[in-house]
Amino acid sequence: MYRRHFLASPLATLPQSGAQTARPNPAAARRPNVIWFFGDQHRAQALSLSGDPNLRTPNIDNFASMGVQFTHAVSGFPLCCPFRGSLLTGRYPHHCVPGHEYPLPENQPTIAQPFHEAGYHTAYFGKWHLGGWKERNGRAAHFITDPRRRGGFDSWTGYENNNSQYDCWVHGGEGKDAFHYRLPGYETDALTDLLIRYIKEQASAQRAGAGKPFFAICSVQPPHDPYVAPPEYLQRHSPASVRFRPNVPEAGWVRERAARELAGYAAMVENLDHNLGRVIRTLHEEGLYFNTRLLFFSDHGDMLGSHGQFRKTNPYEESIRIPFFISGGQPSYEGRITGRWPVLLNAPDIAPTTLGLCGIRPPSWMEGRDWSAFRLRPPGSPAPAPPDSAYLQCVIATGHGDSTNKPYRGVVTRDGWKYVCFENVSWLLFNLNEDPYEQVNLAHNNRFRAERRKLIARLRQWVADTGDKFAVPDD
Repeated sequence: MYRRHFLASPLATLPQSGAQTARPNPAAARRPNVIWFFGDQHRAQALSLSGDPNLRTPNIDNFASMGVQFTHAVSGFPLCCPFRGSLLTGRYPHHCVPGHEYPLPENQPTIAQPFHEAGYHTAYFGKWHLGGWKERNGRAAHFITDPRRRGGFDSWTGYENNNSQYDCWVHGGEGKDAFHYRLPGYETDALTDLLIRYIKEQASAQRAGAGKPFFAICSVQPPHDPYVAPPEYLQRHSPASVRFRPNVPEAGWVRERAARELAGYAAMVENLDHNLGRVIRTLHEEGLYFNTRLLFFSDHGDMLGSHGQFRKTNPYEESIRIPFFISGGQPSYEGRITGRWPVLLNAPDIAPTTLGLCGIRPPSWMEGRDWSAFRLRPPGSPAPAPPDSAYLQCVIATGHGDSTNKPYRGVVTRDGWKYVCFENVSWLLFNLNEDPYEQVNLAHNNRFRAERRKLIARLRQWVADTGDKFAVPDD
């Protein structure tokens, strides 16, 4: 059973009996506010509710228990830029951001547009990685994203890329109103401070009757490498105490590196958990929690030694599976759903699902599906049929070390199978029901030829349905 208090630290604790908490705000009750709060490279397995023995995430656990958890959510292209392109546009990577350091197309509308049309104020804070900066052009922290490539948000305070948690620079505005400065302290803490200040400003305006409903995004880079967290979190973890997943091989160099990285990673996740608690506390204090849809997720996972692999881009479970939770909202609403749903929600589905939570019809240029009915639907109505599968892609490979160096396509199914291929060559086939750690590759075992052919046919249909181009094997 989940504990009903937010325990990451005294600052993250929800108001107790007798504490002063703002009443729900009638002026804000007409339309719900929305917040996306997400980290980078945070795999679904790295939560205490998922059974990870290396860390504690009480705020996330409690948050999940009071809302809905999409237990099978995936990052269809597990890489920062493609995921973010799909997240903001509801489009598949081959139609939007096909690879690392590719920019958001200049004329591509984002989720900010339908929210504007519905009367929302929109704000973005944190990592963007869609401005088109290239590694050969110096440090990303000093890159200024063209205002035309900032997604159309009313307020935008972000950075292209960073990878230095105590030396994070943000920018925004343009012309005489442009700014560029270094965040004080640790990145996740400082970006959460900006979000909290924004929430308080919006709450004040709504109480005064002059505010709009808002859609705010806070995108932090931790727990992305390098695995650095504030000292009070790092001191709780050491490589010697790390417990490995069963698919981390016994190879000495793999385990030595994985232990070192997992210790820092766990500390970063716990700090992220603490900051989610701060956001929830602020919403309660400002009287906005019961009229705010709060979504917590990640852009992709991190291998951290599983299968001898590190980082992301490959289609293994540790790379593609992401946490995805929706909570907040009126507790008295009869159609509000809680619980765990095995829905294969993919990156292009997040934007239309978010709009659906607010009663806004997703625009026709979004390709993803609206799965908001798994959180909100009329009393007595059945849950919609979940998707039979999700589409996996690596459209343009990065060529980096610790990443898959070839394009691939794949499919993971509701009934527990995963198939992935390179062009014209089968690569991976797993029965996740019997082999959740993906230790038995069946792709070239003809005992499973019928299943392989069925999955190839489903993959070929995904390629056709999404207008993709890829040479899927015949057998």
